[in-house]
Amino acid sequence: MGRRKKIVQECERLMDEPENIRNIAIAAHVDHGKTTLSDNLLAGAGMISDETAGEQLAMDTEEDEQERGITIDAANVSMTHEYEGENHLINLIDTPGHVDFGGDVTRAMRAVDGALVVVDAVEGAMPQTETVLRQALREGVKPTLFINKVDRLISELQEGPEEMQKRLLSVIHDVNELIRGMTEDMDDIDDWTVSVEDGTVGFGSALYKWGVSMPSMQRTGMDFGDIMELERNDKRQELHERTPLSDVVLDMVCEHFPNPVDAQPRRIPRIWRGDDDTELAEGMRLVDEDGDVVFMVTDISMDPHAGEIASGRVFSGTLEKGQELYVSGTAGKNRVQSVGIFMGGEREEVDEVPAGNIAALTGLKDAIAGSTVSSVEMTPFESIEHISEPVITKSVEAQNMDDLPKLIETLRQVSKEDPTIQININEDTGEHLISGQGELHLEVITQRIEKNQGIPVNTGEPIVVYREQPQQPSDEVEGISPNRHNRFYISIEPMTDELVETIKLGEASMDMPEQERREALQEAGMDKDTSQNVEHIHGTNILIDDTKGIQHLNETMELVIEGLEEALDNGPLANEPVQGTLIRLHDAKLHEDTIHRGPAQVIPATREAVHKALIDGKIKMLEPMQDVRIDVPNDHMGAASGEIQGRRGRVDDMYQEGDLMVVEGIAPVGEMIGFASDIRSATEGRASWNTENAGFEVMSDSLQREKIMEIRERKGMKLELAESITYL
Repeated sequence: MGRRKKIVQECERLMDEPENIRNIAIAAHVDHGKTTLSDNLLAGAGMISDETAGEQLAMDTEEDEQERGITIDAANVSMTHEYEGENHLINLIDTPGHVDFGGDVTRAMRAVDGALVVVDAVEGAMPQTETVLRQALREGVKPTLFINKVDRLISELQEGPEEMQKRLLSVIHDVNELIRGMTEDMDDIDDWTVSVEDGTVGFGSALYKWGVSMPSMQRTGMDFGDIMELERNDKRQELHERTPLSDVVLDMVCEHFPNPVDAQPRRIPRIWRGDDDTELAEGMRLVDEDGDVVFMVTDISMDPHAGEIASGRVFSGTLEKGQELYVSGTAGKNRVQSVGIFMGGEREEVDEVPAGNIAALTGLKDAIAGSTVSSVEMTPFESIEHISEPVITKSVEAQNMDDLPKLIETLRQVSKEDPTIQININEDTGEHLISGQGELHLEVITQRIEKNQGIPVNTGEPIVVYREQPQQPSDEVEGISPNRHNRFYISIEPMTDELVETIKLGEASMDMPEQERREALQEAGMDKDTSQNVEHIHGTNILIDDTKGIQHLNETMELVIEGLEEALDNGPLANEPVQGTLIRLHDAKLHEDTIHRGPAQVIPATREAVHKALIDGKIKMLEPMQDVRIDVPNDHMGAASGEIQGRRGRVDDMYQEGDLMVVEGIAPVGEMIGFASDIRSATEGRASWNTENAGFEVMSDSLQREKIMEIRERKGMKLELAESITYL
């Protein structure tokens, strides 16, 4: 019997023992060594050979991941590890570190109970470290810390024991500050800070396959002095044999991460808003393998032979082939064709997967990433909130018209697999717009369409996504229907950042019970009367119905909302989405006959009223911004900061870190296109940099008109603005 078959059998045996299961994700800033660390763990579990671990990058299963040397898709693997005489089943997800693929990290966190955060000893906690920690803690996932690349401190930076200790303690301190700040308002979490004494911090080198933690030092009798000596004398193989990294990390996983039985009672109330007195809720809390099936899809991938594979977490019940299951938000049932577990790039079929495990199913044709799949109809899980939104768009056209149907099909598949991508399909022109998190995100998607699907495509220049937002409250304005029989009286006002944030994070939505929504909005600063009249939320905009007893308004409200959505999706300045606006409907005059207040009358009237009110509220264009961090040698610092300033950016901070200077600043996304090649040539390839999305900011007045005209021209709109927009 092959080694792999043995491991699969052992995994199957352990699936029924939720106390011995650990569901974990490895998360970190890009290039801090997650995938190399995963290789070590796979080797430790006997799944790949010890010699190739660290170079094989077994979890980067796609060709382009191996070529670019970065993880693009989260990859799952199940392995076993013996700890204190008992075998444990560890379901691990290796997540991407690049900011453009943050959606994969957010989705992975829904499936796991623990996150192993990896930090580079030389670089310390970086912007993306903070982001992945926030993603984990928001989902109620417990962190531990592994400080990687410690060998660089010893051999490259030649640090002595005291300097090294100081540096490592400062990394731990920074990570703990982040954890404290993010968990202070969370009642269901005790103290989740990490410490060397508790054994929740490990150190080591994933590349040279050695690692230590306080418990492992006590067990092996090795201390930092021994490690430094072996590392300096190039005895890395001996170091690996005496204190193998995989044992240290997997022991830490088994000891410090919660098993599903401990984790689910705490996590379910955080991610599910259904009735907690039902049998279904009890089944999820108890990880009951005999209960109703509840499965949360966190990832959709394509297998050329098996079709779509939906992987995710089983919270209750047992998944088996042939089951008929409901998929939230769709009618009818889907039939499970096969049930399996992942072994890196390969999926191994098994007979069943019980609660508390991560499973991979085929046959769920209606599922998308984020769907709730169950044997009985139920309240779905909270939608998975992504921290950043698409900021850059590219047009994609098939080179041969014959490929058009296949391209449309592929694009639909792409948006199913990656909800952070938005696809706008225009069947009339054959031009399709893909919006994503950054240049690399879109480049990878288009490359995969060409390579994997064999569809040659032409892509347009990257287009930046802007927003429109009013700057002050408007007067009450009137919108009149084309037949002049219906009138709507509307005013708008800008919303506070706190309210916008509450809606963005899904803490207030129309899917919630009214009472909960009201409380969330009041907590964010909305007054009581307004919060009681919320009629609709669209994007980060809210419609308030302040009318009193108007006849026929109830049956017309759907059309009013439709007109409102149209007006907000295509703002009055340049048809860009409107954000952060509170719209009040004060009054309406409606015709008595239904026929005279149909869609052709109400929708244009509402749209006109909303646009007029927005113009009266001095609506302006907002542009997406990016935080930029550049690490560069001293003599190239001027060139690096010049690259930011030359892009309408500003430099906020410069400081020394080790032998490098760090330049931190912020710049518009539109100006950052092509930044990669420019910074390389400006610093002779010596700079490493990183960008993070930083939301939207009002564009300076001097640029407003020019930018609006440019976008209107690109979209084929009339070039003259309404006379009322005289303030630009």
